[in-house]
Amino acid sequence: MKHEGKCLYVVLLMAVYWCTEALPLAVTAMLPVCLFPTMGILPSKKVCPQYFLETNFLFLSGLVMASAIEEWGLHRRIALKVLKIVGVKPAWLILGMMITSSFLSMWLSNTATTAMMLPIANAILESLFGNLETLKENCKDKSDPEGDSQVNMHVLPCEKQVLTTENTPDWTDRSEQKNLKEVRKEAEYQMKVWKGFLISIPYAASIGGTATLTGTAPNLILVGQLKSYFPECDLINFGSWFVFAFPLMLLFLILGWIWIAFLYGGLNTRLCISKHDEREAAEAKAKAVIDEDYKKLGPIKFAEGSITFFFIMFAILLFTRDPKFVTGWSVFFTKGYVSDAVTGVIIISILFFFPSQCPSLCWWFDSRASNTPYVPLLSWRKAQECVPWNIILLLGGGFAMAKGCEESGLAVWIGNHLQPLAQVPPAVAVILITAFIACFTEFASNTATIIIFLPVIAELAIRVNVNPLYFMIPATTGCSYAFMLPVSTPPNSIAFASGHLMVKDMVKTGFVMNILGILCVSLAMNTWGLHMFSLHTYPDWARPLNASSATVATHAMATMNMTG
Repeated sequence: MKHEGKCLYVVLLMAVYWCTEALPLAVTAMLPVCLFPTMGILPSKKVCPQYFLETNFLFLSGLVMASAIEEWGLHRRIALKVLKIVGVKPAWLILGMMITSSFLSMWLSNTATTAMMLPIANAILESLFGNLETLKENCKDKSDPEGDSQVNMHVLPCEKQVLTTENTPDWTDRSEQKNLKEVRKEAEYQMKVWKGFLISIPYAASIGGTATLTGTAPNLILVGQLKSYFPECDLINFGSWFVFAFPLMLLFLILGWIWIAFLYGGLNTRLCISKHDEREAAEAKAKAVIDEDYKKLGPIKFAEGSITFFFIMFAILLFTRDPKFVTGWSVFFTKGYVSDAVTGVIIISILFFFPSQCPSLCWWFDSRASNTPYVPLLSWRKAQECVPWNIILLLGGGFAMAKGCEESGLAVWIGNHLQPLAQVPPAVAVILITAFIACFTEFASNTATIIIFLPVIAELAIRVNVNPLYFMIPATTGCSYAFMLPVSTPPNSIAFASGHLMVKDMVKTGFVMNILGILCVSLAMNTWGLHMFSLHTYPDWARPLNASSATVATHAMATMNMTG
C-alpha cells in the first residue's frame, strides 16, 4: 500500500486544489511533475511526456482553427444567417440562438461562443422590447399611478440606446394608452423572454460542446485516459464520437428549447398564427436589425471563403478517417500511424501560409506588375494569443494523474473497494454516475471533475464486469451538464455577469435541464450507443487489464495471508 497511499495523497491534494482553486488550475495540473518523482511514485521521464500526448495536439488543432474563424468574423456571419432563417418570434429566436450557439461551440470554445452571442442577443432584445432599464421600471408595482407614468415619461428619452433611434420602439405613446396593470403585465412577459434569451445561450454552448471530441476538454480526457488504461481500445475517435454524440446533442437541445421557451413565455399561439398588434411591429423592427447587421458584413471575402473551405475539410477529414461504421481513408496508410491529431495539424499548418487575399495572376507573367500584399490566413502571434495554454496543461495534468494511478496500483486498490457496487444494475448505474458527475461539476471545473473520477469509474466497470465505455461515456458527457449555478461554467458566469439574471433563475431552469440531460444520456447509451460500441459485451481490449488487476489483487491477498 506504500505507492498507492502516496499516489492517493497526490490525487486528493490536487482534487482539493482544483475544487477550491487555492492555486491556479494549470499550476495544480503541474504538481505531478514535482511530486510523483520526489515521492518515488513515477520517474520524471514517464510523467513529463504525458503533458503533450497526441490528444493535446488534436485539441491544439481545434483551438487554432477556432482562432482563424474568429480572426475573419466567420462565426458572426453564421450566427446572423441562422437568425435570419428562423425568424423573430421569441420562441423561434430562442431556438435560433440555441442552434447557433451549439453549432459554434462544437468548434469554438464554449466561453468564446457565449461571449460572441450575448451582444447579438442584447441588440435583438432591445429592438423587440426597448431599453432594459425602462422595462424593469415598468415591472414595478407602484401605488401612485401618476408617479409611475411620470417616471416612465422621463426615463425613456434619456436612456442610453444601444440601437439606432428608428430601430427602437417608442413605448411612451403605448404607456399612455394602457392602464398601469396592462403595462406591468406586458413588461413582466418581456422580462421573462429577455431572461430566456440570455439563459439559453450558455446552456446551448455547453450542450453543443459535447458533440465533437474537440468541443470540450473532458471529451479529449476520455480519449487520453482510454489510451492509457486500455491501449488496445480504438473505438473512440472523432468520427465515431460524432455519430454517437451529435444525435444526443440534438435531442437534448430540442428538449432544452421546449423547457426554456415554456418557462420564459416563448411558447404560445403566436408561433403559428400571425397577429397584427404591437408585438408584431416590434418583431418587424428586430428583423430589420438582423438584416441590417448582416448587410454590414458585405459579400463573403476571399479570406472567409478560404477559412470556410479549410474548416469543412477539417471536419470531413476528421470524420472520415476511421468512422468505424464504414472504412475510412486511414486504410491507405500503415495501420496505427495516422491519428486524428495528424489530420488536424496538417490542416491548421496550411492556414499559416495560405494567403488571405486572392493573389494577382498578372504577377506570374510580369514580375514588375503590382501584386496584392501577402498576409496569411493566420499568424502565429494571433494563434499564440488565442490558444488557452492553461487548458493544455490541465489536460496534461489529467493524463499524468491517470498514469500515476495506473503505475502505482492505486486504480486496482480503488477497484477492490468498489466491489459492493456490483449489485447495482448497470442501467441504473449509468443514471447514478451521470447524476453524480453532473452535480459535482456544478461546484468544480468540468475538466478537474472528469480527471478525478474517470479512473475510478473505469476501475468500477472492470470490477462489475461491464464494458468500461458503458460507464465512462456517460460520466464524460454528464461533466458538461452544469446548468444550475453561475460559477458552474465560464459561459454561465458570462451570462450571469450581464446583470439581468438571478441565481434563482439559473437554479430553477438548470435543475430541470440536468434531469433532461441525465435521461437523454441514459437513452442514448441504451439504444444507439449500445449497438455502436457493442456495450452489451465485455470487450477483449479490457481483458488484459482485468487479468493483471486480478493477478495483482490475488498476489496481494496471498502475501497478506502468508504474513498473517
